[in-house]
Amino acid sequence: MLAPKESICWECRQWQRQYGWLLNNHSLYVYNGLMREFMKKFKFQGDYGLRFVFQETFNLFLQEFAYDVLVPIPISPHTWKTRGFNQTTALLTLPYTEALKTIADNKQTQSAKTREERLKTPQIFELTNPQKIAHQRVLLVDDVYTTGRTLYHAAVLCRQAGCQTVSSATLSS
Repeated sequence: MLAPKESICWECRQWQRQYGWLLNNHSLYVYNGLMREFMKKFKFQGDYGLRFVFQETFNLFLQEFAYDVLVPIPISPHTWKTRGFNQTTALLTLPYTEALKTIADNKQTQSAKTREERLKTPQIFELTNPQKIAHQRVLLVDDVYTTGRTLYHAAVLCRQAGCQTVSSATLSS
């Protein structure tokens, strides 16, 4: 929630100080108690069928943005092994490019970390297809925006690859 007369939140100002630029993120829904319960069942209890609850609406939302390449945030091999699916790509029906992969197979999920631990997480991604995103307008996609750490890690790599623009969209924040 924004403070009165503020145009950007405190965390976004911190990211701007750290990087010298802001990642423009748009979220379809607020992350509240209902969304928390949905994510718990979808991601952590593995109810893959729940993807249909928001799939159509989320994809219509994504079509509102000007982009050339849709890049979903990947999950670690450990998460893939235990969950069996990437919650972000499960929500997508639009074409996307898997331009990122995780380089750290951290067995501790982001949701299990404190806010401070999340903010201090070192780079966890590398580009797999930099040529597919260079000079393109990239829209990064994830399920939840919490601290911004994950999306900023991805955005830094996309900017280094020479993307024309990098923005992000999430189901909730």
